[in-house]
Amino acid sequence: MSRIDSACELCARPGGELLWEDGRCRVIRVEGGEGAAFPGYCRIVWRDHVGELTDLSVADQRHLLHVLSATESAVRGVARPDKINLAAFGNMVPHLHWHVIPRWRDDSHFPGAIWAAPQRPAPGHPQPSSAELRRALAENISGISGGA
Repeated sequence: MSRIDSACELCARPGGELLWEDGRCRVIRVEGGEGAAFPGYCRIVWRDHVGELTDLSVADQRHLLHVLSATESAVRGVARPDKINLAAFGNMVPHLHWHVIPRWRDDSHFPGAIWAAPQRPAPGHPQPSSAELRRALAENISGISGGA
């Protein structure tokens, strides 16, 4: 049974530009603000309203981690960052989701977290197109059971 919380922003809205989805989760491109400063920044959002990875069955945990890995690989291949940061907090929005954040040694916040104070102006790395991200995701996710 699907669990949705109408008061939750990740249940009520896509949360960004939809790049890929199946019946269990979706991959979205983060738009504006952080998305502009960190080109290729994506989030994986679990469909049902759960707060923690351990709220999922083992099969769903594996699926989510496969999608996370495929998304990291897609972002690395398209954006060519120096590093990828993966984060799952849920302190502000207690809905299971992962951040896939491309980082460069000269980005505005490096080596700190993107939520810390900037240390320098953003250098303006090129934004990968949504079509490039979708294509890379489709290639990386194609081997996942239940993938689209």
